[in-house]
Amino acid sequence: MGIRLMGIARAKQKLQRTLSARMGMVSATSIDVPKGHFAVYVGETHKKRFVIPISYLNHPLFQDLLNRAEEEFGFDHPVGGLTIPCSEEYFITLTSALNCS
Repeated sequence: MGIRLMGIARAKQKLQRTLSARMGMVSATSIDVPKGHFAVYVGETHKKRFVIPISYLNHPLFQDLLNRAEEEFGFDHPVGGLTIPCSEEYFITLTSALNCS
């Protein structure tokens, strides 16, 4: 069982490297996402990458952003990851408020 999980972890790392290389974003920081977090891309013209806690997925305000992302992009996100269609300023304000609650 342990060997199989290690194989899955390696496959995940390879996939992340492949996707990052394809998008021209190869660096140690673009591959590493801490356990319990996920990466999203935010911005109206230039997409900036944010790593946020998974717990945000349960909050109604963040779910509204996810619904907007689904309406705008469906499952075909332009930068290969989850893209949130809002301004960087709004996203920072929202995540700051979620962090305090």
